[in-house]
Amino acid sequence: MLLDKSEKIAVDSRTPKYLQVVNLILEDIEKGKLNVGDRIPSINETSFDFLLSRDTVEKAYNELRDRGIITSVRGKGFYICSTNMSTKTKVLLLFNKLSSYKKIIYYSIVDTLSGNATVDLHIHHYNRNLFEDLLEQNLGNYNYYILAPHFFDNQGHPETAYDLIKRIPKDKLLIIDRAVKGHENEFPGVYQDFAKDIFEVLESGISHLRKYRRLILVFPKGDLYPVEIMDGFKRFCFFHDFKNLIVDGVDDDEPLDEGDCHIVLAESDLVNIVKKSREQLFKLGRDVGVISYNDTPLKEILADGITTISTDFHSMGRTIAEQIMGKEDRIPIKNPFRMTLRKSL
Repeated sequence: MLLDKSEKIAVDSRTPKYLQVVNLILEDIEKGKLNVGDRIPSINETSFDFLLSRDTVEKAYNELRDRGIITSVRGKGFYICSTNMSTKTKVLLLFNKLSSYKKIIYYSIVDTLSGNATVDLHIHHYNRNLFEDLLEQNLGNYNYYILAPHFFDNQGHPETAYDLIKRIPKDKLLIIDRAVKGHENEFPGVYQDFAKDIFEVLESGISHLRKYRRLILVFPKGDLYPVEIMDGFKRFCFFHDFKNLIVDGVDDDEPLDEGDCHIVLAESDLVNIVKKSREQLFKLGRDVGVISYNDTPLKEILADGITTISTDFHSMGRTIAEQIMGKEDRIPIKNPFRMTLRKSL
């Protein structure tokens, strides 16, 4: 049975061409034009009829085969083997850690896919060897692999794990949260640009920062935060002539210095600064300033409100899910990052 050539492949559509082919076949099944046992055109026939590359059609047929809709018979061609439209896309989500923010991303992905996919979650804990084991166990079992490529070697240095990442077929891989260093434009997905983000967001609040005599970045040692945050902070302070200091924690025995503004990554350091300011009768936003990474509802009400700099985790999950569904272009997309100004600054 031939596909209806009156149906056109939209060149300017945000839906990839191979997914348009997939959708045409699924629509014909839904309308009863294709049934179990019916032959569909060969890759070459569909390529010719719709003026598509052979690779595009082959990608579409592989997608349908992965979903269990079609099967190939050697020497005879492709046939419909199931008309079960409830067949779900299988997604494997590989996170570096499980945190409250990663949970927001996870639930945003699941909600956006709205029952059209099953999403399995595994944690590689920044560990290249564990990631390799997870790949060996799961490669070939999923339609899509969403990877947070945060890795560190045995000495705690950032590791790209590029040789492992490229084992995943490019048409099935989506990067989330950070780009693969040195290969930023190679993989589709949604990422933070940590150095650029902190530089630009501090510039957006520079009028509030100018009243402080010194900026202090509290960057915990050994907690596997992206080192690019330090790079962006140093660059901002250099370009805008701010006195600055980078420390790995807030010392319990050291008092706060009036006129300092602290940028903190860890929740424990935020708590220590708020406690010390109260003990020293300092008013946040006047005597000392505090900016906390990653927004939460608690920070909105804590001590009359903690200023935050944060990526939009809901947006990150929603965008990656829309890339899977073909509603968003499969290209590297930088996620929104913004400052939420509150009384602590």
